[in-house]
Amino acid sequence: MIREVQIHERLSLAQTIPLGLQHVFAMFGATVLVPFLTGLSPAIALLSSGIGTIVFLLLTKSMIPAYLGSSFAYIAALTYFVQDQNNLAAAMGGALVIGIIYIILFALMSVFGSAWIHKIVPSVVAGPVVAIIGLSLTPVASGMSANNWYIAIFTLGVTIFLSTYAKGFLKIIPILSGIIIGYIVAAFAGLVDFTGVTASVASLDKIFASPINADTWAMPSLNKAAILMFAPLAFVTIIEDLGHMIVLGNITHSDPIEKPGFNRVLLGNGLATGIASFLGGPPVTTYGENIGVLAVTRVYSTFNIWVAAIIAIILSFVSPLQALIMSIPTAVMGGVSLYLFGMIGVTGLRTLIEARVDFSKSKNLIIASVIFAVGIGVQSHGVAYATLAGIILNLILREEKED
Repeated sequence: MIREVQIHERLSLAQTIPLGLQHVFAMFGATVLVPFLTGLSPAIALLSSGIGTIVFLLLTKSMIPAYLGSSFAYIAALTYFVQDQNNLAAAMGGALVIGIIYIILFALMSVFGSAWIHKIVPSVVAGPVVAIIGLSLTPVASGMSANNWYIAIFTLGVTIFLSTYAKGFLKIIPILSGIIIGYIVAAFAGLVDFTGVTASVASLDKIFASPINADTWAMPSLNKAAILMFAPLAFVTIIEDLGHMIVLGNITHSDPIEKPGFNRVLLGNGLATGIASFLGGPPVTTYGENIGVLAVTRVYSTFNIWVAAIIAIILSFVSPLQALIMSIPTAVMGGVSLYLFGMIGVTGLRTLIEARVDFSKSKNLIIASVIFAVGIGVQSHGVAYATLAGIILNLILREEKED
């Protein structure tokens, strides 16, 4: 049995660095995928995620072990303005507006409090939403694994084996160990492309370089069309943030919505996104991948998240390290992701069990059923729509009277 390491505990630096690196591996693929798809700089996305995470940790008093990475909710909007319209300034202006909306909601919530959140999101809503967060991500992991199912299954098997049978420190870094072993096997199988690594090492003058290019950087500008396209999406990511805070609370046995407060979550995320807009990076959000790492390792220390953020910032300046991580086959990351996302899904089911939700009551049965149906059935932002559906049904459906 792995000993739980609590949020404010600190392990030795020799243990913390691999744990932080494990978080970096978990978020790296998704964080750099967004800029690849939208035409932004992957290096700046890494820099934005690292700085944004540090800002988030500071504003939440290091009480929430969450890592912030590139948000997928804004891919279409970013692609339209960056690639189709060739207007980076407008795209960054849209991202800035997202940050402003978060900060406005922080101010409102600071005045009116956040206790009402628990009333509109009871366990019968929270449990299925948490499960959907994990289940909705599994197709992504399956898609990554499809390139080579043998490597994906091997990596998954190694990770499960280490999580179950490893001893000592090795037992709390199964994700990192699984990736390394899967990478080595994939390399021997000829599935690793080292072209980017050798090219980056060969260019000695470009090993250390600022990710911000003065020739391509643009100051955010408030474009009406960009505001109209970006602003509504803020409420999608806010709902996803709420879901992630519920998951984190269940995993870490804390209540981040109450302490330090969901208003601080919004402020941290809003300022992080605002900073990203001035750097030229995509909006950032809390990551389910890293929550999965917490669930697997049972190491909740925010100090590890600090280290992960610092490593991400360093990576943004060192091209060979970026290239090395980029050379990891998607099947290796897919195998690990299947484990992480599955763990989040099970956490949601555990919430229902621990809260002893009575499914003999029609209200509870309907709420859970609709959340699962909408969350799985709606491909785009299914989690957000499922959460809204659950909240609305919880408010309008009446409790059954006893016969």
